[in-house]
Amino acid sequence: MNDLFKKNLELTKKRLRESVKFDTLLVQAINNIDELNKATNLLAKRLREWFELYNPEFSKDVPDNEKFAELVTRKQDKKEKGSMGAELPENDLRQMRSLAAELNNLYKLKENETSYVEELMQKNCPNMEKVAGALIGAKLIEIAGSLERLAKMAASTVQMLGAEKALFRHIKTGAKAPKYGVIFAHPFISEAKIDRGKRARALADKISVAAKVDFFKGEFAADRLLLELKKKFGG
Repeated sequence: MNDLFKKNLELTKKRLRESVKFDTLLVQAINNIDELNKATNLLAKRLREWFELYNPEFSKDVPDNEKFAELVTRKQDKKEKGSMGAELPENDLRQMRSLAAELNNLYKLKENETSYVEELMQKNCPNMEKVAGALIGAKLIEIAGSLERLAKMAASTVQMLGAEKALFRHIKTGAKAPKYGVIFAHPFISEAKIDRGKRARALADKISVAAKVDFFKGEFAADRLLLELKKKFGG
């Protein structure tokens, strides 16, 4: 009985080790990026509210949060003569700059995580990476649960991934039905002035094909898929 227990334990350990695949790591990385986005947005808002007590004009002149934090850290935030901001002692400014420095570190961490996601996608999902983009492709895999599950989904399902709450609200209350989920962030859709719904269906179809090719290790087809989109919609 003891030998049987040991064999079962070793088999369980082996299965657990083998269950950690690239998309398991990818899901963790893209979730990290999501959390970093939330954290940086919150801390950037806090930094601005705090720093505007001292130099409100500078905050309004630099709308980009990452650039704002960088300039505050480097003390490139010259206060205009006649500023409405209060005159604060160096100790107070030091605390603000400390927050800005930590915010800069989070932006750098997000940049590193993004590079890691891009590397994983290029190595394991080259078609998805080219058609959907690394971050959108990774997010689709995360919502689906794995590349295998995504590859087995219909294009219409891929189109709506990330819009589950809006879809449920449509079913429950009769609110306007969503036309797309996370793929809306793709420039092919977000930068279009018209036909966003048609573009979403077409893009989802190509992403679905790309996911299948990547999962079943087919030949690289992304260039052809993108060319078909270009021919259909121009540009």
